[in-house]
Amino acid sequence: MDLSPFKQDIDELIDEFVQAESTTLTDMKRVWLSRKFSYIYEASPSTNLSFFMQSLYAHTIRHMVSTASFSQRLGGLYCLYCLYETQPFKPPFKIYISIGELKKLKYLVVEAKDKGIRVVPALLKRMLEKNIFLFGFVDLNEGSVTETVNHLTDLQNARVQVAYEKLFASTRIERFLHMDMGMEFDLNVLKKMSTDYAEAKKQAIGEASEVVDVQNIKHIADEKELMGDVTEKISDNWNVQREVFCQQTRLKEQPVEAEKQLQLHYEEEGGDDEFGRELEKLLVQT
Repeated sequence: MDLSPFKQDIDELIDEFVQAESTTLTDMKRVWLSRKFSYIYEASPSTNLSFFMQSLYAHTIRHMVSTASFSQRLGGLYCLYCLYETQPFKPPFKIYISIGELKKLKYLVVEAKDKGIRVVPALLKRMLEKNIFLFGFVDLNEGSVTETVNHLTDLQNARVQVAYEKLFASTRIERFLHMDMGMEFDLNVLKKMSTDYAEAKKQAIGEASEVVDVQNIKHIADEKELMGDVTEKISDNWNVQREVFCQQTRLKEQPVEAEKQLQLHYEEEGGDDEFGRELEKLLVQT
């Protein structure tokens, strides 16, 4: 997917904002509307939308946390907010931001306060209250976009729903009788991801509290129960119910009988020696 045209559009939008020496969100909205910038989504791909949106966000964040002029960094923040608010996707794609990038955003907010631009801390507070960020420890660079987006997608889908759909789909019951849900849904990976994300949220809210009032949004970081723990409970409960079901129906014995029949047929056909000779013939032919 070539995102160069989209990134160039973002660069040109922010450049126009900078050239006018603008500093307010109203100025960004004026430039945005004059360029009809919301049409950027008209050319969005039909698949892999997570990658598309996170790439746009990541490119805009680089403007926001760069060492460029104050106006350019402000333009990056305003553009990021507008990209989120104008996206046509439901539910909207949240913005992945690392703790390091959030610290740099904090410095931008402090600088804006010193310059008397009060819309900036108010805007950050609004973004936090709307819970539009996905916090992480790793900066999202060009090489890690796909991998990070895949992890975020897994987390956002809250794989519990996937588990329910798979369990109640009209598929062969034998498959589920032998399914290890912990392995099926990468339980260890999911638990680590949910723990890391919960820790990242706590640290992010702590960082933000140094520049804006976060009293009303502290609950965002309060995880009563991690997604990994919820999934583990479902997995344990499934194992118990599966065992009870097998005992009541004796279905668990059927695969064993099938294996015995298969082994008997194998032995009747000649066992290991016959199979080995047949394999050698196939290898020679190929």
